[in-house]
Amino acid sequence: MGERIAIITARGGSKRIPGKNIREFCGKPIMAYSIQAAQEAGVFKEIMVSTDSREIAGLAKEYGAKVPFMRSVETSGDYATTADVLKEVLRKYQSKGRYFEYGCCIYPTAPFVTGEKLKRAVELLEQGKSTSVIPVTAFSFPPMRGMRVENGKAEYVFPEYERKRSQDIPVMYHDCGQFYCFRVKSFLESGKLIMDDTAAIEVPELEVQDIDNEQDWILAEIKYQIMRKEKFGNV
Repeated sequence: MGERIAIITARGGSKRIPGKNIREFCGKPIMAYSIQAAQEAGVFKEIMVSTDSREIAGLAKEYGAKVPFMRSVETSGDYATTADVLKEVLRKYQSKGRYFEYGCCIYPTAPFVTGEKLKRAVELLEQGKSTSVIPVTAFSFPPMRGMRVENGKAEYVFPEYERKRSQDIPVMYHDCGQFYCFRVKSFLESGKLIMDDTAAIEVPELEVQDIDNEQDWILAEIKYQIMRKEKFGNV
């Protein structure tokens, strides 16, 4: 069985929410949830944080993750993609003689990620039928019934769905933006995390929240507390 690595991508700059990756979320730094989920999964040989921030690196080590090298200037800018960061990390490990068969990118602001979800994703990957696995959730309202507004007037983007009942419209899903598990070889060859044979893990909407502004942060804390209460009682 090939070795597995969890890579938590946490750069220092955050314009919309300053210090976002290490800000306290329901009692502890938000990045700690990602590190602890990777630890609880029990399937990763290496759990590391890719960052350009000494403060983030120190916190990562405090919670048990490794920071074997700092992120380069090239992958620390606003236009660097997640794929760019992952390629850099994997190639630096390879230059040191460390090769991994499976990788998992976990975002640092993903408190809804659990060890159980990560373990399930890795198990799906290792069944050999997919090159990557991602968590998805259904849109709460059918996107095909969406409208555009031009000059103050609304019209359907897809008029063919205007008279269809919601329950007759196919369910559409979107990426939860929490983690991506992948075969390292396939990822390095394609440069993509979502490939032609990507498997999906369905996640309830309660456990999904983009965190791009202060209102998102508040909603995420509320959702997280509800999730914890449903799973563990008054925790």
